[in-house]
Amino acid sequence: MNRRWILALIAANLAAVVALVFAYPHLMVSPGALMSAHASLATDCFACHAPLRGATPARCATCHALAGIGIRTTKGVPIATRQGHPAFHQELQESDCMACHAEHQGAEPPPESRKAFSHALLRSETRDRCERCHRAPVDDMHGQRAARCSQCHGAVAWKPATFDHSKLFLLEGEHDTACVTCHVGNDHGHYTCYGCHEHTPSNIRSKHEREGIHDFSNCVKCHRSSREGGEGGGERRGDD
Repeated sequence: MNRRWILALIAANLAAVVALVFAYPHLMVSPGALMSAHASLATDCFACHAPLRGATPARCATCHALAGIGIRTTKGVPIATRQGHPAFHQELQESDCMACHAEHQGAEPPPESRKAFSHALLRSETRDRCERCHRAPVDDMHGQRAARCSQCHGAVAWKPATFDHSKLFLLEGEHDTACVTCHVGNDHGHYTCYGCHEHTPSNIRSKHEREGIHDFSNCVKCHRSSREGGEGGGERRGDD
């Protein structure tokens, strides 16, 4: 058999393999069985994969409309949101399904392209609006609060909170009051002591200047509780 016939035989075999790949891709190149939800597509690879380009978000969207992901099934039946699994796909910065999802059992996206869920994937205007995905806690403290969650909590985990009020000022006695008494307009980034009894700018200035104290703009720097004692008539501590 001369060289020409050998090359022709090799070419014919390659052509046959390529034809089989396109005719029966689920038998030739499938990396594994599909997840149960997609089992009906086991023999229809091109429902998700574009020839020579692989799976694309556009193919996913033919069945999974972005507006309904996590809210309704592909047949329009409402989905009861599971605790801890809120619908958030509508708030992602980009639609790249394959970055997080691998529908073949045992198959994983390349490590360099796979994205674990992170709040950083959400649009910036969504990150500060936790209520878009999460239910607000129901307790006395959170019930009177209207500020952003990020003022006390981080996006990595709800607990522990990044803020402990007792480290700044101990809420006890008459100071255990509504947040808006000190945080006007529920602005928890600022506070004032001038909403109660003798705490007026003129009284505070007069009293402190008599004692030689000229820096009294940040009350909790020296007064960490309502208890008497320590220099300046309040409990004086370090600036930790």
